[in-house]
Amino acid sequence: MDNIYLLMLIAITTLAVFDIIVGVSNDAINFLNSAIGSKAISLRTIMIVASLGIFIGAVFSSGMMEVARKGIFVPAQFEFGEIMLIFMAVMITDILLLDFFNTLGLPTSTTVSIVFNLLGAAVVMSVIKITHSDSETLADLGKYIATDTALTIISGILLSVLIAFSVGALVQWVSRLIFTFNYEKKVKNFGVLFGGVALTAITYFIFLKGLKGTPYYSEMKSVVEGNEIYIIIGSLVFWTLFSFIFEKLTKKTVLLFVIGVGTFGLALAFSGNDLVNFIGVPMAAYHSYEAWVAGGMDVTMSMSVLEEKVPAEPLLLFISGAIMVLTLWFSKKAKTVAETEISLSRQGETHEKFEPNALSRSVVKFTTNLSTYYSALVPKAFRISVGKSFEKPNVMITKDQSIDAPAFDMIRASVNLMVAGVLIAIATSMKLPLSTTYVTFMVAMGTSLADRAWGRESAVYRVAGVLNVIGGWFGTAIGAFLAAGTVVFLINWNPSVMIPILLLITVFLLYRNYKAHKESSNKLVEEDSLRETGSRSVQGVIVESAGNISNVVKRGNKIYTNAVNGLAKQDLALLKKNKKQIDKLSKEVDSLRDNIFYFIKNLDETSLRASSFYINILGYLQDMTQSLEYISKVSHKHINNNHKKLKFSQIKELKEVDDAMEMLFSDTKSAFDSRSFAQIGLIINRKIEILDLVTDKIARQVERTRNEESSPKNTTLYFGLLLETKDLLNATMNLLEEYHDSFDSSVEPATITVTDETTVDSGDKK
Repeated sequence: MDNIYLLMLIAITTLAVFDIIVGVSNDAINFLNSAIGSKAISLRTIMIVASLGIFIGAVFSSGMMEVARKGIFVPAQFEFGEIMLIFMAVMITDILLLDFFNTLGLPTSTTVSIVFNLLGAAVVMSVIKITHSDSETLADLGKYIATDTALTIISGILLSVLIAFSVGALVQWVSRLIFTFNYEKKVKNFGVLFGGVALTAITYFIFLKGLKGTPYYSEMKSVVEGNEIYIIIGSLVFWTLFSFIFEKLTKKTVLLFVIGVGTFGLALAFSGNDLVNFIGVPMAAYHSYEAWVAGGMDVTMSMSVLEEKVPAEPLLLFISGAIMVLTLWFSKKAKTVAETEISLSRQGETHEKFEPNALSRSVVKFTTNLSTYYSALVPKAFRISVGKSFEKPNVMITKDQSIDAPAFDMIRASVNLMVAGVLIAIATSMKLPLSTTYVTFMVAMGTSLADRAWGRESAVYRVAGVLNVIGGWFGTAIGAFLAAGTVVFLINWNPSVMIPILLLITVFLLYRNYKAHKESSNKLVEEDSLRETGSRSVQGVIVESAGNISNVVKRGNKIYTNAVNGLAKQDLALLKKNKKQIDKLSKEVDSLRDNIFYFIKNLDETSLRASSFYINILGYLQDMTQSLEYISKVSHKHINNNHKKLKFSQIKELKEVDDAMEMLFSDTKSAFDSRSFAQIGLIINRKIEILDLVTDKIARQVERTRNEESSPKNTTLYFGLLLETKDLLNATMNLLEEYHDSFDSSVEPATITVTDETTVDSGDKK
């Protein structure tokens, strides 16, 4: 039984390695997003700079390790065996919780996770001890938990959300007021001073204040303390002069250097603050095991030794830093999590990742009304003057193009890095395990708000995203508390049985999440996906959009056939899959419609006919998908509700209609694939034939209903399918007629020539 603690220590250490991997995958957004979002520096350079910051910060992080040992619970109140069970439960739940959020692509707080894991496990273990005691009640729980310290940590984490958002918004508003969005001119005059201030803040707070919690600070304490003012003034003069020289020699803005240094400093601050979240518990377990061995291996010995200050373990810090750097380079989940924050802070329109909800709509309506009220109190001349600083360059790009464009400019990137780095460094110097995720995320959201990135077109989506992320944070806290408490209860019940089982479950879940994320991230653009057109002429749009029409009729044909087959075989799985397929197709068509604004904006005056044609075909595509959506959903609903099966005669007639529609769709696809638009006329001539077929089936069903039909549900379903088939047929024929009337074989089809900056058509305009 004694050897189980050695095995537990080995398991905790192994879990720590994976915890670092999943933790860094989540927290990489904290120091990468500003540089990546601005695209001011190459990704390779960003990764190298961040890697250096992480590694150095890891070596300097030992001052924070006290939190895991005595920040949440009172170690003297627990025996060695109980402490080891707490640490084991914490590591299992922490790694699973973080990996779950990484797989979802949501940034969560490793600090909150570890704090509430420790709190949940310690509380449940305390309750177990109290229930086994004859003299203690739940009122004595306070003597087991370091209530004051825990409340300070938790309140500091929550307060950091408000502070980070407010300070980020204020600093960005002032910065934008000075530099405007056309900052290239202003930065030549004020950029040197801005660079001096930003670099002074970064170096002082991160490199000096950040070192306060490390054993290396004692060597420079006599030089730093009492001379802070002189250090700040000296740094300001040095960095201002450096900024001037940098711009003169490189002919580039000093903002590039600010972003590079800010990324390094923020990575250093993150590592120094957050490494405790990953290895604080394993180091505490190792020191507990050392004390237990030295104390004669008495399982009941008090763990008051954890209250003492323990020297740093340089080798462990070195190894941890190396693992963090490797994770940064090779983790795909880090990139997935990073996309969430960048999309929510993007300056222009983009494909929104979150859907609006009632709360986000209420928040946007309230703030809009509040803004209208306060704007009436502000003098008009002042509002106009300020508004000029926030006028954005008139550049129209589509949502797809916005993915490749910078999410925001270098001014915002510099402010994000400077403010977040300073706030984290201050907390580190105070030995508070501040949530770096909360700080960096809320700073980014605050600067986005100040930059008016959340306009009337996107605010409801962005606010919904922020609320989802914040809701996830609270979910982290509650989930960590409950999960850790549950796990420690199970382990305490039978350690030799439950520990192996829980470890196997952990390995299985990690592997499953890894495989699921790998499959989703490796998905390429599907062959039949719809693509935007960039042509400016009718003939160009006809040629470009032909591929979309071919894909829609191909997928529509399959969806219609699957609906009929699903009804015939009562195959609920097939109908459920069919519903997902039509939902996907509908979203793709809606996405094309969302880009009509940008399509029209890019047209010249001689190409207005192209916009009318494009709008019409998108309208017909939407009519087709709506009909297919109805057919698919009512078919699924009928079988899912276990209604009576359609009669053989009804199924047979539906198959006849399906065969006719399949031939129509197949010929249409062939015409568009080969760009043989002259063949469309022959297909259109078959409209009456298919309509007569559907009308005949409707007449037969009317006769059956009058004489023999006994199921109202069957009758409703059958009529609905046939009537919607007529609508589908009409929409398809309208689409074909639009192409037939607009195509001109005498005009050379426009082709697309891609240059560095624009997309142009060659060929004649129509």
